[in-house]
Amino acid sequence: MQTLNIKNMVCNRCKTVVHQLFNNLGFQILSIELGKVEIKENDNNNFEKLEKALKKEGFEIIKETSKALMEKIKIALIKHIDKSDTDYILSELANELGKTYSFLSKSFSKSEGITLEKYFISLKIEKVKEHIQLNDLNFTEIAYSLNYNNSSHLAKQFKNNTGITMTDYKKSEIWNRKSLDKIV
Repeated sequence: MQTLNIKNMVCNRCKTVVHQLFNNLGFQILSIELGKVEIKENDNNNFEKLEKALKKEGFEIIKETSKALMEKIKIALIKHIDKSDTDYILSELANELGKTYSFLSKSFSKSEGITLEKYFISLKIEKVKEHIQLNDLNFTEIAYSLNYNNSSHLAKQFKNNTGITMTDYKKSEIWNRKSLDKIV
């Protein structure tokens, strides 16, 4: 078995595309999850073709341990946002990844040029935009689903990050959302 960490594989659609690429090139997939594919080792596999095919679709195989860790951090945070894990706090990330929070925070800032906290807020803002676009929750429910104590705190962060209020964003119907793999 061989484990490959895949950059930019951040949603179920991404998993489908990556799965299809591996299958088309004759790789036997043992398991696939966000950011990671486990394959059966096989001398006949053509990694050069695989890397080209992945790159064409906006993905890449991560070969450096430090970059793989950054991708694991991103995937872990995206999963918690997608699950609307209201009790999740960033310090739990350290337990999940078996590292100290200080190490993860410093490594992330150095590698990505943004703090872990700001990255997490950016993910939350994109989730807010999604909820506003889907019109499935009111602002208070959105705030609660993203672990904010109140909607005014979320409203302030939204305005600081986007330059407009949530109400103005909703009224404008200009859904300028960022893809999660483009946040950093």
